[in-house]
Amino acid sequence: MTTNEITKKSRNVILALLFLGWSLGNLDRYIMNYAVVSITGDLHLDASSTGIILSAFFLGYAIMQIPGGWLADKFGAKRVLLMAVITWSIFTGLTAIAWSLTAMIVIRFLFGIGEGGFQPSSSKIIATIFPKEERGRAMSIMLTSGGIVSLIVPLLAAYLLGTIGWRMMFIIIGAIGAIIAFLYWKYIQLPQDKAATAGTENTTSKVNFKELLKTPLMWNLIIAYFCIYAVNWGLVSWIPTYLQKNRGLDLMSIGWAQTIPAITTIIGVYGSGYIIDKLPKGMEKVLGSISCAVIGLLLYLMFTAKTVTLFIGYQTVVSIFIAFVITLLPVIVLKKLPSSITGSAMGIANTGGQLAGFVTPMAIGFMVDAFNGSFDAAFWMLIGFALICIVSLVTLNDQKGTLLKA
Repeated sequence: MTTNEITKKSRNVILALLFLGWSLGNLDRYIMNYAVVSITGDLHLDASSTGIILSAFFLGYAIMQIPGGWLADKFGAKRVLLMAVITWSIFTGLTAIAWSLTAMIVIRFLFGIGEGGFQPSSSKIIATIFPKEERGRAMSIMLTSGGIVSLIVPLLAAYLLGTIGWRMMFIIIGAIGAIIAFLYWKYIQLPQDKAATAGTENTTSKVNFKELLKTPLMWNLIIAYFCIYAVNWGLVSWIPTYLQKNRGLDLMSIGWAQTIPAITTIIGVYGSGYIIDKLPKGMEKVLGSISCAVIGLLLYLMFTAKTVTLFIGYQTVVSIFIAFVITLLPVIVLKKLPSSITGSAMGIANTGGQLAGFVTPMAIGFMVDAFNGSFDAAFWMLIGFALICIVSLVTLNDQKGTLLKA
């Protein structure tokens, strides 16, 4: 399928529907960081157990990245997209019936398995229907969903948790997922899915998938994905707890405070897509490396800040640079590799990011318990990840990626 086979209006409709799906996925992930405060109280859990709950989703999500991408390349992106939304909606609703730490871990893990195919399949759709010069913008629109949701969630979570409680909240989110699945089934029409059904889709994808695993570009991306998402999910998952326990804020105050970095994240991600589309060749990794260096410095300033105002100020700035790197990495995949293997490539690269989502919240929980409630060691760990990300981007050789042919 070529980009000429679908109208601009149809592309925009599909992009809008994908945006809804990304928003819902982000909603569940972000809102859990606030709900877990109530959940741990109801289930009588410590910081280590909290970290395990937050990490369980990412383990399942990471495991499903490569299979999800391969399935999208092999059988069609729409099929994988539908199965992902339906499955994760079921387990989002089932979160409401969790009665113990074990039950919560199992449900969140299976939720991650369900959602795991969504990102690689939706990325494949973007690479298929958009020309290369527009893929950065399209991906940035998808990624702004995280910023928009992070802006809404703090206040929404505070309200919902204080009124209907976390169990009913997850039932409602699951029902919204069922509605989005119906919209996907009805309105996303992709010719390549029909080709996949007929068995004519991407006969070269198997060979290219093996080549991807041998490509240095992919391993650099996996490491960079892991490091930047370790920083991102480390901050996102623990800042509500940190501000409550170490800075003395209540949930509503936290919600208002987090709207500021959320707004800058939206601006940062959306603006990054346009900037990246216009960068000359080779400048992507230079700006990415500089951004990671600034992230490391700002993380240090955050945890040494004397006041909450300074902390939020540094968090606001660091969110812009994190947004740029998070937007840059998938665009490298979309632009440097053929669309026939975008699902597999995105699944491989994003495995690194989701493994970080699994490891980091849990590691921070253990660190906080080990250091008697102090987050200092956790912040130093995140600074270390920012430095490793610099090395990964500096040594990235995009010429290797162009050797792969569809």
